[in-house]
Amino acid sequence: MSEASSHSVVVLRGASASTASRNPGVPFDAAWFDTLRVNPSAVERRTATLGTRRAVKKDAQAAWLLKAVTCIDLTTLSGDDTEGRVRRLCAKARRPVRDDILEALGLAGERIATGAVCVYHRFVPAAVDALAGSGVPVAAVSTGFPAGLSPHPLKLEEIEASVAAGAAEIDIVVTREHVLTGNWRALYDEVADFRAACGSAHMKAILATGDIRTLSNVAKASMVCMMAGADFIKTSTGKESANATLDVSLVMVRMIREYGERTGAMIGFKPAGGVSTAKSALAYQILMKEELGRAWLEPALFRIGASSLLADIERQLEHHVSGRYSAFNRHPTA
Repeated sequence: MSEASSHSVVVLRGASASTASRNPGVPFDAAWFDTLRVNPSAVERRTATLGTRRAVKKDAQAAWLLKAVTCIDLTTLSGDDTEGRVRRLCAKARRPVRDDILEALGLAGERIATGAVCVYHRFVPAAVDALAGSGVPVAAVSTGFPAGLSPHPLKLEEIEASVAAGAAEIDIVVTREHVLTGNWRALYDEVADFRAACGSAHMKAILATGDIRTLSNVAKASMVCMMAGADFIKTSTGKESANATLDVSLVMVRMIREYGERTGAMIGFKPAGGVSTAKSALAYQILMKEELGRAWLEPALFRIGASSLLADIERQLEHHVSGRYSAFNRHPTA
């Protein structure tokens, strides 16, 4: 790190996604979650303090934002995706922050990359090829994303096909009906089947929190998915009318903490949908640090599903080193 730069920041290092421990799961036991109840008012009071209790400014803020970059699942999940778009996204994932900004931060030559690139199954081979040698894994959305209403055997085949194509991570969607009707055994069995189909690939279980209505449902679904072997729990597909919020995230990370206390397993968390500004990314990082601890600031245990977030973080970093805000078109995502 250059000592000549007045904006030198320390890169916080930790385990890569590939070193994260797998969650073996536990046998289904309704007693673990049957009595779970969530007080929405208490949740709101807690999340309201996240932006006021801790101030992250100047060089420290730049360091936190660089860490956030390494935790982004850079995502394109549009109906008009093309192989060219995916390859451009992968190029940005390999070099997410412009070289001149890194040099001004005293980080010339440092390897900064995103946590993963997330695409539909169709584009997994192109993404794997474009990211070869980078260490950036490919995540594939699966199981009839985003609605999750495909026949169960087809969901399993889709997972297996993505793993065979080179996806190292699989983002599955649960059947919301199981949650809405309280059929927790069916949810457990479904997610356990998905986990088995993933093989060595890490599995992120998407709860679609905007569709399952209540914070108590969010808490119970989180626990059941972890019991069934989910390595990560994820808020949303990004396609619901309501996606990631600090309220649902607080409930989910407290379930992660409770599951860890019961089993010793460290489960990852991924907010997705609506996390589009550097300020919001910092709020989620603070949530992870305060509720779960330092280990959950690393990509092995924390991801942000986003597409436009990276542009705003890069813009904030440029402001940090230059004192001026630049136009967004200077920071294309792909």
